[in-house]
Amino acid sequence: MYPKSIELLNKAIGDELSAIHQYMFFHFHCDDIGYDLLASLFKKTAIQEMGHVERLAERILFLKGEVEMKVSQEVQKVTDVKEMLKVASQMEVDSAKEYNLWANECSKNADSASKQLFESLVSEEERHYDQFDTEMDNLDNFGDRYLALQSIERSKNIVSGNPKD
Repeated sequence: MYPKSIELLNKAIGDELSAIHQYMFFHFHCDDIGYDLLASLFKKTAIQEMGHVERLAERILFLKGEVEMKVSQEVQKVTDVKEMLKVASQMEVDSAKEYNLWANECSKNADSASKQLFESLVSEEERHYDQFDTEMDNLDNFGDRYLALQSIERSKNIVSGNPKD
């Protein structure tokens, strides 16, 4: 029905699956060192990206296409928090740029529903970028103290009998 749209929607699924894996990798490492705020941000973003995969897959199935669940790239083994935020920010910028282009491509092929889906994803990816950018600003402004406060907060919660999760 719309082969180009199905191709682009599957590319987006690959990108979203890669983002989920990357953000969960970051979540595990931040959680391990006690950076609860950042760990939660990465986990929450990964869950939101799962929602993107679901919406994309639903559209592909509506178009009578086959959903391909292939990651577009492997996880980058980044463990430095500042580098994590840089990688995450760049991933969101790249996604927003691609989704804008793909929305236009769907429009050219008279597929306004896929166009609208990509446009809505652009807004969500830009919001993710803004969150990561804010955390980078916090790290730049407050340095290691910003990270230390997150670890101290976890220790306070454990001592008071209110450990996370």
